[in-house]
Amino acid sequence: MFYVSAWESYASIYRKETVEFVPGRLFGGGGHRVLAPTPDAPTVGIGRRGPVNNWTNLVGNGAVIAIDPKTGQHKWKFTQYDVTDSGILTTATDLLFTGGREGYFHALDARTGSLLWKVNLGGQIVNGPMTYQVDGKQYVAVISGNSLVAFALRD
Repeated sequence: MFYVSAWESYASIYRKETVEFVPGRLFGGGGHRVLAPTPDAPTVGIGRRGPVNNWTNLVGNGAVIAIDPKTGQHKWKFTQYDVTDSGILTTATDLLFTGGREGYFHALDARTGSLLWKVNLGGQIVNGPMTYQVDGKQYVAVISGNSLVAFALRD
């Protein structure tokens, strides 16, 4: 299965621009403008917003979509309220971990997309989750805002 984070019902159009490359400076090779999905929807910038989330369904939502790489068919979709800056981690035991800007860290069944567990960590989930093992105990860790949080299964 191939998993992708999506920002649904929203658009950004990129345009080619001549940009001089300067070593050590940001180089994007073009520009973009964000389009609202409907004429009356607010246009919000990509990136962090203020401490009060005024996100609405008019500006789209995030989702994790499972795609069958052999057929290209969508197998399942897990809809999130907000978009995500987080990556996706899957395990050999068919767990999928991801998070979103709204602060929730999710554990899903990677075969079905069913939510198994979630917790609000108080800040945006800003990196791809990772897993590691210490003394035979497995952990999953993620960054939320400015904090690194690690979880393990109960004994």
